[in-house]
Amino acid sequence: MNRLPDIETDFEIDKLTNSIENTITGEVFDTEVTRLYSIETKQIRKSDWVFNWRREFNDPANEIYKLTTINNPTIIHGLICIIVKSDHVFMSLIENAKFNKGKLKLYKGVAGNLVAYACKVAFEHGYGGVVSFIAKSKLIEHYQSTIGAKYFGGNNRMFIDTKESLALVKLYFKNFDDGKL
Repeated sequence: MNRLPDIETDFEIDKLTNSIENTITGEVFDTEVTRLYSIETKQIRKSDWVFNWRREFNDPANEIYKLTTINNPTIIHGLICIIVKSDHVFMSLIENAKFNKGKLKLYKGVAGNLVAYACKVAFEHGYGGVVSFIAKSKLIEHYQSTIGAKYFGGNNRMFIDTKESLALVKLYFKNFDDGKL
């Protein structure tokens, strides 16, 4: 399938938590990241998302995952599209649900949780947790300061290296076994 040009990511890490946190009550909810299946794409209404996730789903190179809470797996808090390359994982898209964006967002920690999942996948594939993505220029410093991403080369390419990736994975995935690294 013909790939569209790479899209600059536009996610913000609002808070690194060990799950997601309600912005009103401060209550923390345990989360899980699971594969998005074809039948579930009907849940993804265009009006609730900026990106066309159904189109992304139809590209066989893409793996789409959803973030939900353990107690309510029917509500999708965020989505991530990753591509497993030969030596790292590439995050091509990441997006919070509409209700988790802006000043009135309901939950913090969604994007951090999804990035940590991409890092976990990179460890599981034997890539030392290395994850790359293309950043919007205005967010390069944000990614450097919040998740330790490093800038490399032109075209706003960034990557998360092993040390920073491991810190994210350990924060979000308590049962992650790093003894096999």
